[in-house]
Amino acid sequence: MRRNKQWDVKKAMLLSRLFQFLHCAGKACVIPFLTLYLRHLGLTASLTGIIMGTKHFINMAWAPLSGYFAKHYNKRRVVILSSLLCSIGAGLLLLLIPPADKATMTRYCNISAFAGFGLPKTSEDTINYSQLENTTMTVHAFTTLIPPTALSKINTKHIATAGAGQTLNDAILGTAAASKHEVKQIDHRQSYRENHKNEDGADIPDNSDSKRSVWSRSLKTGSAHGQKPTDVILEVQHQLFFLVLMAVALWEVLSAPLEWTVDDGLYEYLDFVDATDGYSRHWIWGYLGAACSACGVGLLVSNLDCLLNVHIHRSAVHFYCYAILITLTLLTGTFLPVHVNRKREQTNKVLKALHLISNDGRATLCALTAFIVGAVGSAIENYLFWQMQDKGSSEFYMGASIAITLFAEILLSFFSDKILKTVGQSGTIALGIFSMAVQCLYYSFLWSPWSVLPIQSLNAFSNGALWWALNAQCEDVSTPGMERSVQRVFQALSLGLGAGIGSLAGGFIASRFSLEVLYRAAAVVLVIWSVAFLIVQSRIPRQKRVNYSRLLAADNSDLSDTETDQERDWLVKAMKDEKENNSW
Repeated sequence: MRRNKQWDVKKAMLLSRLFQFLHCAGKACVIPFLTLYLRHLGLTASLTGIIMGTKHFINMAWAPLSGYFAKHYNKRRVVILSSLLCSIGAGLLLLLIPPADKATMTRYCNISAFAGFGLPKTSEDTINYSQLENTTMTVHAFTTLIPPTALSKINTKHIATAGAGQTLNDAILGTAAASKHEVKQIDHRQSYRENHKNEDGADIPDNSDSKRSVWSRSLKTGSAHGQKPTDVILEVQHQLFFLVLMAVALWEVLSAPLEWTVDDGLYEYLDFVDATDGYSRHWIWGYLGAACSACGVGLLVSNLDCLLNVHIHRSAVHFYCYAILITLTLLTGTFLPVHVNRKREQTNKVLKALHLISNDGRATLCALTAFIVGAVGSAIENYLFWQMQDKGSSEFYMGASIAITLFAEILLSFFSDKILKTVGQSGTIALGIFSMAVQCLYYSFLWSPWSVLPIQSLNAFSNGALWWALNAQCEDVSTPGMERSVQRVFQALSLGLGAGIGSLAGGFIASRFSLEVLYRAAAVVLVIWSVAFLIVQSRIPRQKRVNYSRLLAADNSDLSDTETDQERDWLVKAMKDEKENNSW
């Protein structure tokens, strides 16, 4: 009885599932929307790609290294709790970085964003999009006529002066007129400060709201030193880029050890009590948490005003929800079952896994496929919400697209064995690549805020079925005890190296050309690789290693009575077949 109480597997699985649910829910609040927040700060696609690529590279290098140290020194629980606690503060650190300009915070706001400043909210079915487009062109033409030093002075408080019965066009035109009057006052104050100095020869201090804008502050300083406005804007954008890069890098360094350490601790705990069967479906709870969280936070943010106050954008709610859910995860982590390692491994499993992959042609081809899929997938994830935002989508549609994606993978996972048996590993991989190509081509032709939702169910094949086939290939090439190490090499090539390079290349293409060109180029690459994969795969001989655990479970009645004693020995026969396959 004392042993059963000590190793309560059901309680351990319940706690680990709750931990997985809360942690993935917290990540889904902010990670999918992170590039959208960087866009609100004023960063371009290329700079965003560099930041996201750096994030993937740090995770690829630091997660396994920190996991090894945590296991070697038996400090897994300390690493888990400290990573959770520090990641909360590192995530909120991004909110302290001011945007390049106030205009970037409200550039992509919809009509409901102005409700908190005096305008009534308007339902989407009554919006006159042609009038909205003309109004946008009018405001853009107006802003181009305003000097840059005065543009940052325009405050959204003028929208509150619009009457409740006015149309959006009248309200914005009224705002433009009021802002034009303020521009004249700004120019008058600036000329007055230039002509009137105090006794010490210093400029008269300006306590207006422009001091809160990095762009306007630097523009004023640059003008005093004879710099061009365009040079000053680029300099400010680079300063903003380095601040965000350091904050994101710090955040990733603190949060990267968590998943690797938790996964190792849970698997070794279940392996010690001979209950690893529950590990295979453990990921479903994380998907459920991420789906519910992304959809919920998207619905919450889309119903808020564009600005919570004069200086806080509503995207900050993503980080607040992240902090709350990670705090709950921290409380759960104090009771999380963690296996205490008593053995010292002499061999490096990563190097051994690389050796197994490189010695098998099919495994090498699958590893290259994982790299390409990771590179294209990062481009999709980084800029899909940008594409949706350009089509008028709110955060609700973005969260709903994530929920549909995850639920589709969960539902199809119950038929994974049947799909692999019917289509085969090679066919399933090619089907997944082709499905991703169809998605990319579809994303380049989005026409409405909700148009992305129908295609998201295809992600069950482009991500789910594809990785089931890749994991099956890992089992074929692995020796006993090396399955998880080979799978992690595949994941590092895809989610680490591939995602990092894909982020850099995707950001450059999107900035140099457009998002449509990025997705169409990705679709062409995937179609070409799906065809090349089938051709090359068919010419590589299959070298399937012996799974000794399956042979142990084999029934001796399957052997023929006419076979010799040596042929009846399953171990000798298995080793003989494996030697013949390898020599061939």
